[in-house]
Amino acid sequence: MRETHTIKDKVKQLSFILIPILVTQLGMFAMNFFDTIMSGKYSPEDLAGVAIGSSLWVPVFTGLSGILLAVTPIVAQLIGGGNKKDVPHTVLQGVYAAIVLSLIVMVVGGFVLKPILNGMNIEQEVRIVAKDYLIALSFGMIPLFIYNVLRSFIDALGMTRITMFITLLSLPINVVFNYLLIFGKLGFPALGGVGAGVASAITYWLITLIAFWVVHTKRPFSQYFIFHTIHKPDFFRWRELFVIGVPIGLSIFFEVSIFSAVTLLMSQYETVVIAAHQAAINFASFLYMIPLSISMALTIVVGFEVGGKRIGDAKIYSWMGVGFALLLAVIYGVILLVFRSEIAYLYSDDPYVLELTAHFLLYAVLFQLSDAIQAPVQGALRGYKDVNITFIMALISYWVIGLPLGYFIANFTDFGPYGYWLGLTSGLTAGAITLSGRLLYIQKKYRKQLLVSSE
Repeated sequence: MRETHTIKDKVKQLSFILIPILVTQLGMFAMNFFDTIMSGKYSPEDLAGVAIGSSLWVPVFTGLSGILLAVTPIVAQLIGGGNKKDVPHTVLQGVYAAIVLSLIVMVVGGFVLKPILNGMNIEQEVRIVAKDYLIALSFGMIPLFIYNVLRSFIDALGMTRITMFITLLSLPINVVFNYLLIFGKLGFPALGGVGAGVASAITYWLITLIAFWVVHTKRPFSQYFIFHTIHKPDFFRWRELFVIGVPIGLSIFFEVSIFSAVTLLMSQYETVVIAAHQAAINFASFLYMIPLSISMALTIVVGFEVGGKRIGDAKIYSWMGVGFALLLAVIYGVILLVFRSEIAYLYSDDPYVLELTAHFLLYAVLFQLSDAIQAPVQGALRGYKDVNITFIMALISYWVIGLPLGYFIANFTDFGPYGYWLGLTSGLTAGAITLSGRLLYIQKKYRKQLLVSSE
């Protein structure tokens, strides 16, 4: 990371940080992407089971990972302000917090998983696949949360290519184990969708071990001596982590969980509808990795500039990221509109599932533009460490506006299950508008503070 003085330099630095993050996010999501696709090729029941399991797991994982993402702006501002000596302690406390959070999830999950699945109106075979898929996945939960802390530290230094290489190394292994364990090749048992959970758990252990080795042995990370001194848990540092991280995690949770809530509400429909919805939402989520990656890159560069009190540069980076995300959203929105039928073939050979998936993807075009605004804006706000109001805005946009409206359209109009997607679009649009207003306010506030301090 370095200070930049021209738009050209800023574009170069943002791109240098963004592209590896994007490749990493696409690679991480590709694990779930291949889980879904390959399970769908095994049977519609396994596709639906993995869909239900993912709908329960993804919001929990992303929400708690969002808490750990607080390591990124904290470390970025420490480095931007020249205060590097506090970095090792911050990262180590993040690792401790990751272990505690993962243990809490496993304990709570052990009590609530079965009642939740039993309360859903789904076929027994689908219920069994969902339960066993989640149990298999849980064996990789602790290393996955630790990896998120290590990744946040690596990314905060601007070395996003490292996490990109780690992900690219692990992805083929995940696909191979999916193939072996889902379809029962080379003497392995044919586990169907459950095999996808086992393969993901193995992969989570792998990427964590690689990240630990990199941080411990490779420059510039080894210069911080993260694991050379094992400090005791510091609950004061945990407080800083959670004060920033909990609102970030809740904001992400409220956005991601609305998609999962829709999938769970759609359990009232037949299995092929659930399968088609999950296939479409899976591909739409794959595209969401683009604005999400821009969001993560903005947190790093904006945090770095704010830490160095370069408020004007932080503002330029913020809107540069939003503009770039909108441009890309228009491009892949057109691609999605034109090739939605071909995309559906990635997920299933069932004619009815194909038809429904293509129709769902038509609605996905609508909320891509809103995602392209609200995600980068949230990333910029995290760079300013402005997280509390953002969390409230996300809650209102997604759960007070989006989900109730979708439920009404789905159940009281002729749109049926597609009504939920219209509700999603409404919630994301509300979030894009309110969060953009918040970013404008924060930028104005920081500019005034800087003027007062310079007088």
